[in-house]
Amino acid sequence: MDFKEKRVIITGASSGIGLALAREFARRGARVVMGARSGEKLEALAREIDPAGERTAWTVTDVTREEDCRRLVELAAERFGGVDILICNAGISMRALFEEVDLSVLHRLMDVNFWGTVHCAKYALPYLLRTRGSIVGVSSVAGIHGLPGRTGYSASKFAMCGFLETLRIENLKKGLHVMIACPGFTASNVRFSALTAHGQSQGESPRDEGKMMTAEEVAHRIVRGIARRKRTVLMEFDGRATTLIKKFAPSLLDRLFYNHMAKEPDSPFK
Repeated sequence: MDFKEKRVIITGASSGIGLALAREFARRGARVVMGARSGEKLEALAREIDPAGERTAWTVTDVTREEDCRRLVELAAERFGGVDILICNAGISMRALFEEVDLSVLHRLMDVNFWGTVHCAKYALPYLLRTRGSIVGVSSVAGIHGLPGRTGYSASKFAMCGFLETLRIENLKKGLHVMIACPGFTASNVRFSALTAHGQSQGESPRDEGKMMTAEEVAHRIVRGIARRKRTVLMEFDGRATTLIKKFAPSLLDRLFYNHMAKEPDSPFK
């Protein structure tokens, strides 16, 4: 697919995978509309990827607010005449056992990861149906199988996947492309801002960043998946193995996930 002149909306565009996606699409000649909570970061990114200011637009967007998502989609329509691709990337994680977590943390995860996707999809869908465009949800391996210590994260990603799969089926004869991207652990800010049991930001990742896939590689694979109009993009061996083992030996997968997460530094598992 030639992305030149394609109109792309990206949420969570100020850092991590979203920032890498904005750079990748801009490099390919797309018109990029960016949403995130930090206007300062979005403004700096827009200057970086489009010094002339003709091919980008941005607006401060908290995806938990329906009105913000509506404004983001309307910005794309007003500036560039429509929408070809919507990437629901804004997300937040957590790290705590369910028995210890404040339920407000789970509400926050659902508001950002699930409702943020729903809000943006609702307002972008009419434009995407006209262009036979793409909706992409940036999910996770945690949206394939429950990830211990991340109940709210897994639940919100499962909900996102169920919503997007249903949206795909409802529009089966209308040419809408729906893709679910499932990165594994990625070197991005989402883990640094992961919420603890009481809702504070974790502040640092317990994992070795050097052993993870970079945000740039994830962005490249997402863009390639859109070009091929794929249903699902599993980023690396862990994702493919999770899908296979879940099908044939789900109890084994439970034990593998438990043992893997228990080895984290300062693991919540006693």
